[in-house]
Formats: sequence, C-alpha cells, structure tokens
Amino acid sequence: MMAMVEPVSKDGSAEKDPRVYFAAERTFLAWIRTGLGLMGVGFAVSRFGLFLREMTAERSNLPAHSTGFSMWSGIALVALGVVVNVSAAWRHFVLVRELRSGTWEAGRVSQSAVALALLLAAAGVGMVLYLILVR
Repeated sequence: MMAMVEPVSKDGSAEKDPRVYFAAERTFLAWIRTGLGLMGVGFAVSRFGLFLREMTAERSNLPAHSTGFSMWSGIALVALGVVVNVSAAWRHFVLVRELRSGTWEAGRVSQSAVALALLLAAAGVGMVLYLILVR
C-alpha cells in the first residue's frame, strides 16, 4: 500500500514551508563538515610526512631526504577545505535568497559537489600514481 504524499505546504509554495529551509541548513552543515574534514586530513597528511622524516633520521643518524609531497598535498587539502567552506556559505546564502524570492528551481545539479568529487578523484589518481612510482 502506497503512502499519501503531503504537499509541500497548503498553498503549494516551497518558499513558505520551513522544512525546505531546514533541509537547506542540513545541506549547508554537511558541506561545513566536508570542509572541516578536508582541512583535518590535510593537516594530518602534512604532519605525517614530518613524522616519517624524523623517524628515518633518528634510525639512520643521517639527514632524511624528503620530496615535500606530503607537505604540499596536505597544504592543498587544507586550502581545498577552506574553499569548500567559503563556497558552502556563499551557496547557502544564495539558496535562501532564492527560496525567499520564489526563484529557486528544483532538480538543479549541485555543481560544487560535482566539482569537488572530480577534484578529489583526480587527487586520488595522482596519489595512486605517486605511490606506485615512488618506492
């Protein structure tokens, strides 16, 4: 048996239904968590390279050689996290304005999410190549 679907609001307008704003806020907070996660992972990646250099130098009593890859990739991830958080704030502001004015269009693809997914996939491919080629 199929459940009846309630209309968005009594007059059918999404911009007056508080659930739409709550959903927009949940999405905004998810983007904030994503940005913070990227910054945290970036910091850990950057510091892990330093940790490995120190461990190598301590064991061999020789200065450790470093490519700097972990530091720069960590910095890039932190910067990407900052960009994600700033763009999330901007996108949330625009979305709420569109909801209030009634110009919001349902079914639009999140260009930010697609761009972030493709960028992270490219970074993953780059890390795989690095791990394969540098031993």
